[in-house]
Amino acid sequence: MVKICCIGAGYVGGPTMAVIALKCPSIEVAVVDISQPRISAWNSDHLPIYEPGLDDVVKQCRGKNLFFSNDVEKHVAEADIVFVSVNTPTKSQGLGAGKAADLTYWESAARMIADVSKSAKIVVEKSTVPVKTAEAIEKILTHNSKGINFQILSNPEFLAEGTAIQDLFDPDRVLIGGRETPEGLKAVQTLKEVYAHWVPEERIICSNLWSAELSKLAANAFLAQRISSVNAMSALCEATGADVSQVSHAVGKDTRIGPKFLNASVGFGGSCFQKDILNLVYICECNGLPEVANYWKHVIKINDYQKARFVNRIVSSMFNTVSGKKIGILGFAFKKDTGDTRETPAIDVCRGLLVDKAQLSIYDPQVSQDQMQKDLTMVKFDWEHPVLLKPASPTALKQVSFAWDAYEASKDAHGICFLTEWDEFKTLDFQKIYDNMQKPAFVFDGRNVVNPDKLRQIGFIVYSIGKPLDQWLKDMPAVL
Repeated sequence: MVKICCIGAGYVGGPTMAVIALKCPSIEVAVVDISQPRISAWNSDHLPIYEPGLDDVVKQCRGKNLFFSNDVEKHVAEADIVFVSVNTPTKSQGLGAGKAADLTYWESAARMIADVSKSAKIVVEKSTVPVKTAEAIEKILTHNSKGINFQILSNPEFLAEGTAIQDLFDPDRVLIGGRETPEGLKAVQTLKEVYAHWVPEERIICSNLWSAELSKLAANAFLAQRISSVNAMSALCEATGADVSQVSHAVGKDTRIGPKFLNASVGFGGSCFQKDILNLVYICECNGLPEVANYWKHVIKINDYQKARFVNRIVSSMFNTVSGKKIGILGFAFKKDTGDTRETPAIDVCRGLLVDKAQLSIYDPQVSQDQMQKDLTMVKFDWEHPVLLKPASPTALKQVSFAWDAYEASKDAHGICFLTEWDEFKTLDFQKIYDNMQKPAFVFDGRNVVNPDKLRQIGFIVYSIGKPLDQWLKDMPAVL
């Protein structure tokens, strides 16, 4: 019986291992983490992450061939294959601060694997890591190996939050990178056989280590670039009276381009896009490629510009001041069907409004009040961000309240902002919301959730990203 251990019980490790356990009943899978509360949550009825379909998968396997434990060393020592799925945040200080990936957790995991191992192991990189990380990890393992053979593989995840379980059941591709030596190829084959339990062989791609590591960064950079491209177009659409939805529909009909990731919005978020592009920028700079670094840097600059533009549009529309005005924030997660708030555009939009002394009332169906408070007070690394996107001061949090539903968030508000495209927002009773708001009542739609024409008939002044502007908005231009 093959034993698999995964270090790190987060958004990647938990769901991935649960699906492997479900699809491979003959394999024993242990997910380990040093965080006691997180492991307790995985062993309870309230899992630490929200992901459609995850509950069912975990309940079917937990206690049979899927185990969650804090006994990290025991399970690592017993495993044949060790997945490392620890956090690799952007460095906040020191060399490469604000761009380079911080591999502290990765390195300590590698040293621990070397310390406790008594038999040969395949060590699999599951976290998103910079190119050549495998080489560094290999050095740590071989220098501390006590004669034990370790093979390093790169097996990046390509999950989208909100559809992670579906992505795992039916992946576009599974990428496995390894050394092109007899031992390396054998290790690749071993991992390939695990995935082959349910993934068709033609979708399992094998490559060298560096290609696998770079493919993950490249895929995320390309996706983020598409979002920034359509967001740049949304600004031009507003200036010219074009409709970004019609433009992206026409563009997406070209089979070479395709329709996905062409929805204009207030900006991209999530744990990967910004982090991976900054990482890519740093790698390019380290390899003497400043032009390439600057090219990718602009994907993030457009994202920051889009968020700042949205805040400016809100303030300029409301007679150039939101001081003391209640604004309802509908949605805080970075996208629908997830409770994840990492790098969500809502953080920067809320901070921008707080700087202007707005009173915010925030509602999100999946994000806890604690999480939102933490996000609004946490100091992120400062990487050429516009001044209005600086962190909110602790006193500013007195201007923030948290609502139980969209109606409470919008009651007595001067304006409401849609920052996450939750399905429930499409079926709200907008007449009821309008009746309970201050007049003029504004809607700022950062996700193109609502039908602007219907809302205008009710009496709202509506701003939808990339859509033709109300006469009101034309008379009050937003200047950056």
